[in-house]
Amino acid sequence: MAGKVIWITGLSGSGKTTLALQLTSILRGKEKAIVNLDGDILRKTLLDPKKEKQSYTANDRRQLAQQYGRLCKLISDQGFWVLIATISLFREVHAWNRQNISNYFEVFLDVPMAELRRRDTKGIYRAFSNNGNGNIVGLDLKFDKPVSPDWHEKFDETRSSELVAQDLAGIFSSRGWL
Repeated sequence: MAGKVIWITGLSGSGKTTLALQLTSILRGKEKAIVNLDGDILRKTLLDPKKEKQSYTANDRRQLAQQYGRLCKLISDQGFWVLIATISLFREVHAWNRQNISNYFEVFLDVPMAELRRRDTKGIYRAFSNNGNGNIVGLDLKFDKPVSPDWHEKFDETRSSELVAQDLAGIFSSRGWL
């Protein structure tokens, strides 16, 4: 049986990891073999740990996102479901994923900058405001909003990640994936 790739994307603080964990729990409850990948953990795993500071330039981010896509394909080709939570907002990466990964499903969490700044779980927006730390996607780095995600979740403070995960599971069920 072919695997699936659920690519959850959005800016930092949009809730990608939280949604991926909620969805992983639902799918494991339906006895699906899930590999949950998080962009922050993947970055630490795939990049050279000997470097004192990792690069966050647009080009370095693009190259890493391309690696993520190839890794997701490798894992899903072996029959696993892959849930990946990553910023990776590059049209060419999304296009490659669609062309090369069977059963690819793209989720875009569209959260306004004011809400992202309010959440600021990693302190990156605050640091940018305080000292101009650069290479922040959505601030000084341009990003590509997904052209046609399979699921476009616009921010609504009344919708919990649990509800979004349940809605997505319902979509997967209607596609015959569950």
